[in-house]
Amino acid sequence: MMNILVVEDEPKIGEYLKKGLMESGYVVTLATDGMDGQFYALNHEFDLIILDIMLPGMNGWQLLEKIRQVNNQVPVMFLTAKDGVGDRVKGLESGADDYLAKPFSFAELLARIKNLLRRTKDNHIEEIIVIADMAINIKSRVVSRAGKKLHLTPKEYLLLELLARRRGEVLPRSLIASQVWDMNFDSDTNVIDVAIRRLRAKVDDDHHVKLIHTIRGMGYKMEGNGDEG
Repeated sequence: MMNILVVEDEPKIGEYLKKGLMESGYVVTLATDGMDGQFYALNHEFDLIILDIMLPGMNGWQLLEKIRQVNNQVPVMFLTAKDGVGDRVKGLESGADDYLAKPFSFAELLARIKNLLRRTKDNHIEEIIVIADMAINIKSRVVSRAGKKLHLTPKEYLLLELLARRRGEVLPRSLIASQVWDMNFDSDTNVIDVAIRRLRAKVDDDHHVKLIHTIRGMGYKMEGNGDEG
C-alpha cells in the first residue's frame, strides 16, 4: 500500500482527492493548511506528497522548502490553480517532481501519480520496513520476526503493512476497514477485531516485545517500544 499526503485547503477538493485516491487503492492523509502539512510531512513517512501552493499558515513553496531540507527522496507534486509558466518553472526548480494545474482530470492525476511512484520504486527496488525485530519486505511481501518467517494471509499482510507504514499512529477501525477491506465500517461487525487478534497471534504471541497495541475506544497502532497494549 502506498501512502500519500495531500495538502489542500479547499474542503471539497480535498475530500474529492482523498475519496478518489483511496478508491484507487492508496492510503491517504489529508492536511488542510501548511502547518499541518509540515507536521505530517516531517513526522511521518509518505510515498508521495501532493501540495497546493496557496495554503493558509505556510504556502506550498515554503512547505516544499521545509520538506527538501530533511527529505530529498519523497516525490512531491504541485496541484494548484497557479498555472502560469513562471509558476511551473519555479515549482520544478524548487524541488517538485511534477506540476499539475487545476482544473485537472482525475485520470491524468492518477497517471502522473503512478509514474512518480514507479520512478521512486525503480530507485528503491527492495524496500524493507524494520520495527524492533520484525522486517517487512514490501516487494516480496515476506515478513519475519526474530529471523523467523511469518505465514500471513493476504488480508493479514495488508493489515500489517498498513499498521507498519503508519507506525505510531492510532488507526481507527473505519480507516482500517476502508483501506484493507474496501468497505464502510459497520459498528455491529467485529471483522476488524477478529483480524487484529489473528494477526497478533502470529506477530506477537511468541515475543516479549509486543508490536500491535489496542487504544481503547480509538483503534489500533503499531509500536516497537515494548509497551503493553
